[in-house]
Amino acid sequence: MDRVRRLKTVLWLFTGLAAAVATARFMFGLGSTTNLSDAVPWGLWKGFNVMSGVALAAGGFVITATVYIFKLEKFHSIVRLAVLTAFLGYIAAVVGLLFELGLPWDVWHMIIYWNPHSALFEVGWCVMLYLTVLTLEFFPVPTEDFKPLAKVRRFLVKIRLPLVIAGIALSTLHQSSLGSLFLITPFRLHPLWYSPILPIEFFVSAIGLGLMMVTFEILFTSHFYRRKPETGLLAQLGSAARWVFLLYLVMRFGDLAVRGKLGELAGGGWRVWIFWLEIAVTALIPMVLLFIPRVRRSHSGQWVVASIGVFGVVLNRINVGGFMHLSRGDFYLPAWTEIAISVGIVSAAMLVFMFMVEHFKVWEKRPADPAADPRRLPEFDEVGLTWLGSPATAARTRYSLAFIIAAGLGFAFLSNAPASSPRGAKPTPVVEARGYDTLWIDGNRDGYGVDFLHRVHQEHMGGEESCVKCHHMDFPRDRNTGCYRCHRDMYLPVDAFRHDWHASPDGGSVACWECHTRGLPRSGATAVKCEHCHHDLFPPDAQIKVRRFQAPGYAEALHRLCVGCHSQVAAAETKPDIARCATCHAERRNFVDTDIKSRRERLVGKRMVLPPIFRH
Repeated sequence: MDRVRRLKTVLWLFTGLAAAVATARFMFGLGSTTNLSDAVPWGLWKGFNVMSGVALAAGGFVITATVYIFKLEKFHSIVRLAVLTAFLGYIAAVVGLLFELGLPWDVWHMIIYWNPHSALFEVGWCVMLYLTVLTLEFFPVPTEDFKPLAKVRRFLVKIRLPLVIAGIALSTLHQSSLGSLFLITPFRLHPLWYSPILPIEFFVSAIGLGLMMVTFEILFTSHFYRRKPETGLLAQLGSAARWVFLLYLVMRFGDLAVRGKLGELAGGGWRVWIFWLEIAVTALIPMVLLFIPRVRRSHSGQWVVASIGVFGVVLNRINVGGFMHLSRGDFYLPAWTEIAISVGIVSAAMLVFMFMVEHFKVWEKRPADPAADPRRLPEFDEVGLTWLGSPATAARTRYSLAFIIAAGLGFAFLSNAPASSPRGAKPTPVVEARGYDTLWIDGNRDGYGVDFLHRVHQEHMGGEESCVKCHHMDFPRDRNTGCYRCHRDMYLPVDAFRHDWHASPDGGSVACWECHTRGLPRSGATAVKCEHCHHDLFPPDAQIKVRRFQAPGYAEALHRLCVGCHSQVAAAETKPDIARCATCHAERRNFVDTDIKSRRERLVGKRMVLPPIFRH
């Protein structure tokens, strides 16, 4: 079993690395561990962890339908393996979803707040219910020798057929509904991947992937646990899979022909090359190889076909779920932390899979571990010639050490990023808003901005006396200081106090004792108030009180200010639209000086008319 121990050691290494990244993700948020953005909100985690995880579990409903509905008892020996894989696949998808969600603690909301018109609502409920069904289907396996739960086990065995039927129905619904999610993005998803029959394509490809995944699992366990490969049984699975792949190819190219999109294949570019690679590994190569009897019946041929088929469908899900949503000019490359989480989730699922195979009757006969033989002589570490204890203790020591070392390396790599900079990204300096009566607010000049009707807001809120409602801090010899002066970075918090500047001879040249009382620890709590020197720093009627001088990012500060005020207006005047994003973020464009001039000419000297959202 040396190959099993080596594999487990590698899997524990990946799991330890993912544990370190997971700690950073839940402590510091998505920005610290992903390259996702508002322009690219879906990436590797959505395409691989969630969508691929669900697809990889398709073997569960395919094999249970084959055995219990179509009564092909010759496949009965692999039912437990298929159900276990489906169960772990859905658990992995749910765990991956928790990493991908911005507010994972709100994932339960779909249970209470229903939106039956949403495809995502259907997917969420089907996944939740099917995971429950899989739990009930697999529950008799680990409790087979546990007498206190014998009655529960016998009851679940009696209702197996209704559970299988429910599982097939739920799996059919959500495997196809995953494709339905993208029917609302015809102008964002690339034409080579968008299709009105995406739900059918997803379902058919899931059946093919289910057959290939079961084949891969049987070959995997046969190799690592030295079992006799079931070549004849796998050849029959391959015989069915070839027709599924042929149907999938006909559907993909037939759909492109009907929609008049075959010309996209001649356009060139990296997307076209990715499309041909995906088609080749998803269906074309596996189908051709499976139509060759000698390949279909050979052990090595089955390894090749299963590996290529699994990789192809996973690539399809990643493309549809993430990469092919990129707009022109957008760019997304997964961060190493995203890859670490994905690999870690798969590694943890494989460790649980191997544990189940070794300790329960997933197969008719559990694989025997020669290292567990008490008559075996003690093993010594190859480096230190140190006895690590009994085989079980030695294994736990080795795996724990691998996990801890990998986790330590993960924390070391994460700590190389500056504390104020997610993923070590460079700061994004903010520039002043342009305009006079109408401001164009686009702090990082990326084309995403807001037309802010400055004079309209000023008059609506009470004239010049209302400035302090937004401008809550004045720099020395300044009045109504602009937001960009303190919130100097687009997304990162900054030190608005600038301690180093105050203490520097080239700046404020303020001695320590002028702010900090002698004999007391030098901290913000013991320092004198800023008003001691700057009497006009804070406008007396300012509605926003500055409690600390760690200014949030420019985008966060403006969102807090604008959305907070708009929410109050929406509640007071029953105008819900005013608090919605589209009220301010109307479009993306490049702002030029001529726009400022034309807007000024339209506003100066004319009576200001309030937009409908501000009228009483």
